[in-house]
This record gives sequence, structure tokens and C-alpha cells, in this order.
Amino acid sequence: MESPNGCSRKAASKDVSLQELRERLVEFATVRGWEQHHTPRNLLLALVGEVGELSEIFQWKGEVARGLPNWSPGDKEHLEEELSDVLLYLVQLADVCGIDLGQAALTKIVKNAQKYPVNPKPSPNYN
Repeated sequence: MESPNGCSRKAASKDVSLQELRERLVEFATVRGWEQHHTPRNLLLALVGEVGELSEIFQWKGEVARGLPNWSPGDKEHLEEELSDVLLYLVQLADVCGIDLGQAALTKIVKNAQKYPVNPKPSPNYN
């Protein structure tokens, strides 16, 4: 399916791989002639900006419940958009740096498991 901005879309309910996101982002930038601007530095700065926008959503809300039950559909949509912006810039940054983001994340989970072994007694700070 083709969207109005010239980017093809698939059904929203399917799982999407990091590879598919990477490929779509490359295509999106290439057809617009933007790839020369997608340097590691520029992408990092854009990512930081988007993280700032994501932070603003939570800035004055205090703690919020899982699932955001008290949020309006509009607030949830705004959050969805900002989370997506962060993810997309992160995928692009990893790509231009030659990092396999999925593999790097899996490796990091293993390292964290070694660094923070399972404690038989639950910490009183966590539920």
C-alpha cells in the first residue's frame, strides 16, 4: 500500500524487524536526496532532540500507571509518535555507524545478566 508521502505501508498489526525499518529509512532518505545529511553527528543530534520531545510529554505528569489508563487517545498518539521518532533515528544512527543494532542489544542483555545476576531475595525497592 502506498501512502500519500510516497512511502509504502504494510498492515499495522504485524511485527516489524529492525532490518525492515532500516531498509525503509534508507529508501525514504534516498528518494528525497537526504542521505548526504545523515552523518553520525547529525543523526545523534536529531535523536537527542527527539528524546527531549519525548521527555516533555512526561515532564509534569509525575508517575504514571503502566498502560497509561488515564491518558487521552490524543496524548497516547503523541507519545507513540515521539517514541517512533526516537526509534527511527536510533536505527538510522546504528546503520550509518555500521552497527547491527539487534545483535548489539542481545549482546548487551547477556552482559547485563552477567553484571547483575539473579538475586534469590527480591529487592525491597522493586515490586
